[in-house]
Amino acid sequence: MADNTKQQVREFYDEIGWQKEADGLYQNAHYEDLRPVSREYIHNTRLRVNDHLLPTGDLFLDAGSGPVQYDEYLTYSKGYQKRICADISIQALREARTRIGDHGLFVVCDVAKLPFKPDAFDGIVSMHTIHHLPANEHKVAYAELYRVLKISRVAVIVNGWSNSVLDSFAKLLNRTRRFLRGKPLTVQPQEEKGTYVSKTSAKWLRKELGNSIKVEIYAWRSASTRTLRTFIHEKLGGRGILKWLFKMEAKYPKFFGENGQYPLILFRK
Repeated sequence: MADNTKQQVREFYDEIGWQKEADGLYQNAHYEDLRPVSREYIHNTRLRVNDHLLPTGDLFLDAGSGPVQYDEYLTYSKGYQKRICADISIQALREARTRIGDHGLFVVCDVAKLPFKPDAFDGIVSMHTIHHLPANEHKVAYAELYRVLKISRVAVIVNGWSNSVLDSFAKLLNRTRRFLRGKPLTVQPQEEKGTYVSKTSAKWLRKELGNSIKVEIYAWRSASTRTLRTFIHEKLGGRGILKWLFKMEAKYPKFFGENGQYPLILFRK
């Protein structure tokens, strides 16, 4: 089952996800809210990773790198000698090579079976990757990232929660509006073809990792793409709402990290 799941994910990203479309964007980018009204918020949330990583070092691991598709992602390894891009998709690594050139080294591998020695990396990031693994390998992946991280260094993992509190509230609010007004707010079409995803929760994370890996959970981005597309609009003060939300996430990072859609999960070794 696990091998079939990983093969499905690999084929999706080789053949669809990391292929560029007529608009010049990767197919995978269309899972993001690309509208101008959300642009500043999206940009600022991506840069939050830098608030936690150590700024300099020798080797930096990007576990499940994809093509390093966003400019903000490039900043994570700016102070490191080499960025090791590890991904199950050969197409992802081809594209990553065009993005970062000699700054990178490129390894086809499974993030749950990293081919690196212990204590190899001064910094680690993994963006939206672990949820593509079979559910019974999530804990293994965290253990692998911990194993290859140097002592006193930092790893940052960004993933999505299943049924986050804030996203569930947004869905309830939209259903309530449909009951009171006769129809829900219009959701911008989302016709992208996806692949296997298995998400967890903060409770699961703490239970499974226990004392073996002490994690800290902060806000990366609390609003899901669907919530943004449904409620955030230029004519309804969307930019101002997102400025306020970003400030609240910064003021209460642990609350929004555990209850929002996308947590920033940090651990030190």
